Amino acid sequence: MAAPIVLVTDEIPRPGEAGHLAYNHAVIGFLAAEGHEVVVMLARARLPWPVQRLAPALDPARVRVEGPELIGGRGWVAARPRPAGRILARQALRLLPGALREGLRRRARAGEYGVVDAVLGRFIAPEAAAWAAGRIAALAPRAVLVDTIFRAPLLREPALRGIRSVLLAHDVFHRRHAALAARGLSLHPATLTREEELALLGLADVVVAIQPEEEALLRALLPGRRVISAPMPARPRPRPPGRAREAGLFAFVGSDGVHNVDGMRWFLDAAWPLLRRLVPEARLEICGTVGRALTGALPPGVALRGVVPDLAAVLHRAVAAVAPLRAGSGLKLKLLDYAAHGLPVAATPCAVEGFERAPDWPFAVAEDAEALAQAASRLAAEAAADGTWERRALGYCRLYAPGRVFAPLAGALG
Repeated sequence: MAAPIVLVTDEIPRPGEAGHLAYNHAVIGFLAAEGHEVVVMLARARLPWPVQRLAPALDPARVRVEGPELIGGRGWVAARPRPAGRILARQALRLLPGALREGLRRRARAGEYGVVDAVLGRFIAPEAAAWAAGRIAALAPRAVLVDTIFRAPLLREPALRGIRSVLLAHDVFHRRHAALAARGLSLHPATLTREEELALLGLADVVVAIQPEEEALLRALLPGRRVISAPMPARPRPRPPGRAREAGLFAFVGSDGVHNVDGMRWFLDAAWPLLRRLVPEARLEICGTVGRALTGALPPGVALRGVVPDLAAVLHRAVAAVAPLRAGSGLKLKLLDYAAHGLPVAATPCAVEGFERAPDWPFAVAEDAEALAQAASRLAAEAAADGTWERRALGYCRLYAPGRVFAPLAGALG
């Protein structure tokens, strides 16, 4: 049997909830489709439930999950008793009213990280790194993929010498840290300098940036290190015949990451009232875990949908999406979800960083709240008039076909 490829992370990759999970899911799906066996190694049992099945797209004949806190097999995984208790406690917390839930959540987070507004990542624990290194060495894999700099300390383990290592950067975290800190937010880790990040990136044989601009940046900062880019793929999902788009309906999808919460709060306060004046029938459906952090009364016309199993249920009804992000780096993966469902996007400059320019560019970029409301209003009117924007969005996905975006990664794996 051919040697497997190991991905070290701390959550089971799955689409529809958070960008980094969707990206890892796409990487694994691509590798499995190319004929590789993939072992997903969880440094921690960060599962939504004590027992979880793998996402249907991950072929259980080629993908399995392992970890020091896990019991599992092909197609499913379960947490051992102690982490299972933590998982059930988190689920119970979500049943509480919003203000109480968020207060207890902050208190629990403070016990682990201190009083912070956001956690950018948690470094792999030494005992988890030692366990993973021993297990990886026993597997003798073709390569080990490391999910972000927060798992990179694993690569210092002597047992991994001689095994090809590929670090999936996802982001340039020192830039994200600086941007969020500049907004007055307190973060964990408390500091993350360029030098600290480069030292961690330099532990890997190959660094994979998530977009070309960050590839160029990291290549300049890491002379002598192989740096490539492999953006998120996008597969067009055209609207079924007979399913109409609803006039005035806008969509937003995002996790409860601090950049999404900050951007959506700003949009609801500053841009949404202006958009409602321009489009009196305007409605906004907010999908994903971002809604957990939007406590208090919502403005008229705004509804929280939570995690939607199939985004087509929302995105094929909307006329446009909004991306009001004001901080962060990386590639804002949900914009590709919007394009794949035929939606144009009213976006801030930050939200479209790293996306390839093309004649069928499906984004209307606006600098401030008033311009963003006007852009969203214009997109809604033009999208309702004919199918030009829908065709542009679907056509733009050709630049992010899986075989095209993941070709450099396939080459790096040999």
